[in-house]
Order: sequence, then structure tokens, then C-alpha cells
Amino acid sequence: MKKVYLETFGCQMNVSDSERVATSLAASGFEITSIQDSADIVLINTCSVREKAEQKLYNTVGEIRNSRLVKPVVGVMGCVAQLEGETLFKKIAGIDFVVGTRAVGRVVHAIEKVYDGVEQVSDLGERENDYDWSVNDAQRHSPYVAFVPIIEGCNKFCTYCIVPFSRGREVSLPASTIVRHVLELRRQGAKEIHLIGQNVNSYRPKTDSGMELFHGATPFSRLLRAVAATGIERIKFNTSFPRDFHPDIIDAINENENLCNWVHLPVQSGSDRVLKRMKRGHTIDSYFKKIDKLKDSARDVALTTDIIVGFPGETEADFEDTKRAVEYCGFDMAYIFKYSPRPGTPAFEMEDDVTLGEKKLRFIELERVQKESQNKRLQRYLGKKVEVLAERVSSRSADDITGHSTCHKLVNFQGSKDLIGKLVDVRIREIKSNSLFGEVC
Repeated sequence: MKKVYLETFGCQMNVSDSERVATSLAASGFEITSIQDSADIVLINTCSVREKAEQKLYNTVGEIRNSRLVKPVVGVMGCVAQLEGETLFKKIAGIDFVVGTRAVGRVVHAIEKVYDGVEQVSDLGERENDYDWSVNDAQRHSPYVAFVPIIEGCNKFCTYCIVPFSRGREVSLPASTIVRHVLELRRQGAKEIHLIGQNVNSYRPKTDSGMELFHGATPFSRLLRAVAATGIERIKFNTSFPRDFHPDIIDAINENENLCNWVHLPVQSGSDRVLKRMKRGHTIDSYFKKIDKLKDSARDVALTTDIIVGFPGETEADFEDTKRAVEYCGFDMAYIFKYSPRPGTPAFEMEDDVTLGEKKLRFIELERVQKESQNKRLQRYLGKKVEVLAERVSSRSADDITGHSTCHKLVNFQGSKDLIGKLVDVRIREIKSNSLFGEVC
């Protein structure tokens, strides 16, 4: 039995792809191992969204090549594989096969070709019509939390983003397939599912069969209600696109307790001028109106976002607009990134006229503003009871359990291991910068 070590970089979609690849490998007689040195096959699932993530591929293959007397079969899948294709064989010595983002269902065939003596195997083809989207419970990243893809690809073509080129155009899965997966995951013991995609609220299936039983202003809000009707304990979704974020999504959250009170809505910039150059399709005023609606929700909805500083052409005045936007929105968390040009995107052709030093200064300043706002926002949890899915023993203390609340806060609390996998009420006693600490009620 050949052993396979699978390393994953990047987003939840990549994690989900890796889980399904591991499922198909295990079904074909391969053994999945967590120890790279003992593996006969090393499979690297890559990301190209950020420069550092892509660099990890080069470093990882180099380490394998230099540290093993007997070199394993090395395969590359994911976004870098899709974008670079067969050129990877020339760029990086030691790669045996390359599998694109929509060819992950054929990883086993690629491995078989390598063992049959075929050199430099490449498969960048389209997804097969009968592709199996299910995941064996033994191959999930967590027994209690599961990722459920509902849409892949992107049609938005934001000028800085490589995803439309690496993941292709938007394709939505049938609602019946999604609901069936959720029901199966519930049967397997999952307590929380994440509906995932590059832009989940852009969900537009070819047919709406089965969803006519559920009301809603958009296919996505109808899907939310359909998934909520499965009875699974907790449902989260990520990532939302501001232009497609309809108020009915908030109504669906208010109507269904198992639709969690957390929304990730990337603003990217607080300047209309920069947003236009990014081709985001929203203005800061239209974004604020969505934030106002979320804040008016009957439930306390936690808000998180993504922001890029130093985009080409961003002036000091534009950056001040972004600071004001952060203060206005009161995000519970913001993922802030310094702009880095990605080859193949329209922004790559723009003059990268914000110096690296200025990007660093703006990053530090925006992080300061966000932290001040965030610390104020988090105080509302002090003394409050939150429901936490106990996921594992804390990496910092063997006496603590860690998990996430319905509002997607990381919560640590003292408790025994027999709580793992259960929904636990925890009263928050301490607010930390990126987590909460409490005690079981």
C-alpha cells in the first residue's frame, strides 16, 4: 500500500479539494499519512492568491528534493498548477505530475501514469460530469466541522485577483446535491457546516428544483433556508461578495437560529476611487448601507472583512477614507494585506506606485485603527453567554478546550476532553486580542 502525504496551502476551497482527493485516494487503496518522510507520494495543493503562498511550493519541493535519499513521487495540484501547468516541470526540478483545479477527481489516474513510467504527467482538463463532491468522514479536517462547496470559480474579475483565471467561471452546484451532502454530514456527526465558494451569494444554479418550497429574494437566500431545514445545528457561509449581498440574507439569518450570526464581507478599500480601480462593483456608501442593515439585525451579527492597503494609485487621502470606513463599520476582525502584484491580473499592468515602505506604514496604521475598534467591539461579549462547539484540546494548555462560537469567535475554556464534539454554553470572562476566554455555564 503506497502512502500519500498531502499538504494544503490557501483557502477553504483548497482544504475542501484536499479532503475529496484524500477520500478518492483512500478508496483506491492508498494510505493517507501525516508524516512526510514516510510517504511514497507527496501531493502539494497550492495557492496563488498571495505571493508568499506561491513561494511555499518552491520551498517545499526543494526541501523534499534535498532531504530524501529516495525521492518520493511529487505531485502539484491547485491554483499554481492550473496557472503554470507544464511550465512547472521546467521551473522546479523534482515534480512528477501536475493536476489543475478542475481535474482533482483524476489525481489517482495521474499517480498511476507516473508508476507506469510516464514522465511529466499533466492534467489541466475540465471537471468530469459525474464528479463526486462527497467527503469520507475519516478524511475531513475535523469530525465536527465540514466544508460544503456550493459554487466554484468567479465571474467578478476584480483587477487584483487571480481567482477567475485559476478557478474558472462560476459554476453553482444543484441545491439537491448540497442538501444531500449536508444531510449525510449530519448523519456522520458533523455539528457545523460551512457553505463555501469564492462568492457564495453569487449562487445561481442552472435549475432551482427543490428550492421552490422555500421563499427568498435570491437563489442563495432560498438555499440558506433549504439547508437550515435539514436541522443541522450550525450553518456558516463564506465568502460573500458585497454587490450580491441582498438584505434577504439577513432576513434568513433572523428566521433560522441555526444560520449563524457571522458575516464575512470583504470591503477591500474605503475609497470609491480605489474601489473603481479594483473593479469591485460597489461604492463605500452602498457598502455602509449593507453594514447598517446587518447592525439593525435582531441578532448580534459579527462582521469580518478583508482590506488591501497600497493598491496602485492609492493616495494618502484614499487611505484616510479606508481608516474612516474601518471606524464606521466596527469590524470584529479584519484581515489586512499589503498589495502585491500577481502576474496575469489587470492590476499587474498598473504602476505599483506605492512604495513598500509606505505599504508597511499604512498596514501598521490601519492595523492600529482596527485593533482599537475591535477591542471596543469585543467588550460586548464580557460576561455574556455564547454557544461554543468544542473542537479540540487547546494547543496552549492541556487543561483548556478550544472551539468557535456561532459568531465565529475563537473561544478557550477550561473543561474535560469528553466535551469535545459537543455544543457548550460558555460565559466569557476575559477578552483577548484574537480570542475569548470563559468558563462553562
